[in-house]
Amino acid sequence: MEFDLENPLTNFDDRFPDKSFLFLVESDHMPSEKYVAGLRSVGCSFSSDDLSVRRDVVSSVSQLSCGFDPALSYLAINYVDRFLSSHKLQKPKPWVLRLLAVSCVALAAKMLKTEIALADVQSDGGGFIFDAHSIQKMELLVLGALQWRMRSITPFCFISFFVSLFELRDPPLGQAIQARASEIILKAQNDIKLLEFKPSITAASALLCACHELFPLQFASFKSDISSCSYVNKDNLLHCYNAMQDGAMDGFGSALDVHSSSDTPINVLDHHFSCSDSEMTNVAASTVRSQRALKRRKTQ
Repeated sequence: MEFDLENPLTNFDDRFPDKSFLFLVESDHMPSEKYVAGLRSVGCSFSSDDLSVRRDVVSSVSQLSCGFDPALSYLAINYVDRFLSSHKLQKPKPWVLRLLAVSCVALAAKMLKTEIALADVQSDGGGFIFDAHSIQKMELLVLGALQWRMRSITPFCFISFFVSLFELRDPPLGQAIQARASEIILKAQNDIKLLEFKPSITAASALLCACHELFPLQFASFKSDISSCSYVNKDNLLHCYNAMQDGAMDGFGSALDVHSSSDTPINVLDHHFSCSDSEMTNVAASTVRSQRALKRRKTQ
């Protein structure tokens, strides 16, 4: 079955033709609250090291997916955040982070049916070069962490729904709003302040930002239409919109931008890399310990 970023669960459940089921299960496709809080505050159980880890992996994903549809990078980073939120890597080595990025890009490419030669993209720009067996082993770890939920529910799933609430007489206006909102969503993914919001709230906020920018005279009407939706928490919408508005005005930075040198990029000589079973076992054991600890905290 073809994977559509806007309609990831097409034909999976015909009982919900109005997409209302997406609002019910969207939280299952988000990183954990503790993970997001940790990225924003050093005092949480996740330390500032986690922010550095995310920056390194996202930087690698951006490098690997550069030149492809931005949806590839977006989906891969979604996998990264969901993996890291449930599997805290204990002082990970640079090759582990690079392998995680490569594996998430590979999985996203498979979902989007994008032909990507990993050997070629790995050799472009420097870094480790992993063989297929090592990538496959890490892919299985990622799949386990995501509970095989690869058809991610993202903000793109909700754009058409919210646009349908607007009373637009001219279809091109709706297309323009959707296009600009999509750009904002892609660029906003790297802003950790926005990770805490549900995909639907992110989509609604992006549309409001697009409306404010493109059709300011109709902004009040658009805001009223979205706020009246029973699925939308008005307080969360306001907080997300304000955070996104600040970022949108600053340009956010391209979704495909690689972090600056101050973000401690991986700086190693190119070399082919094959992970031994013992090394991958250590990575797997670390993620399992983290998962067990997470389950214990939930039951307490």
